[in-house]
Amino acid sequence: MNWDVIEGNWKQFKGKIKDQWGKLTDDHIDRIEGKRDQLSGKIQETYGIDKDEAEKQIKDFEERNKDYRP
Repeated sequence: MNWDVIEGNWKQFKGKIKDQWGKLTDDHIDRIEGKRDQLSGKIQETYGIDKDEAEKQIKDFEERNKDYRP
């Protein structure tokens, strides 16, 4: 899935983001505003993981949601 689709439909993806990364608060998700790099940084900070692991998780998320059309 193209990240532009996620960013452009962020409100529709917020629930899926929350399901995937439950430790992220609604405030975190609102501030991220669909920005992939901000999501990666917040995942790293919240879960105590490195950038490579955060990127892997985001890629897995994209793959699982590639057919989702909001």
